[in-house]
Amino acid sequence: MSIDSRPAVDERILSELDHARILGLMRRTVLSDAQKHALDALLDAADLVPARDVPPDVVTMNSRLRLHAEGEPEPRDITLCYPADARADVGLVSLLSPMGASLLGRRVGSEAVWLTPTGTPRTARILSLHFQPEAAGEYTT
Repeated sequence: MSIDSRPAVDERILSELDHARILGLMRRTVLSDAQKHALDALLDAADLVPARDVPPDVVTMNSRLRLHAEGEPEPRDITLCYPADARADVGLVSLLSPMGASLLGRRVGSEAVWLTPTGTPRTARILSLHFQPEAAGEYTT
């Protein structure tokens, strides 16, 4: 594959449903400046597609994925979720976390980059998707 045919580094794909739900979440949630900036950047840059047309290798809301973070000895499994369901201790990562906002809309094989609350940059490669609601025919959950 030539460099010109590679997808853009920041290419992001969002379902129209995830987009609408994130806009609603932003309207009814008090967000930090960093959270607002991350979500605004995601919503502005993402290609929107109907839920039925989301490619099966794209991280969507409620996807279960395996990633390997730089500096960690082993890959780990997480589920990208809404803030009310978040429980980092069991791998339920909120969209409002720096990691969560960085993962949404990315494809398997791509890298997510974010800043920790202390400003340290982190990188993780998305290795696989164990579950994606749209690929499972779940277009409204």
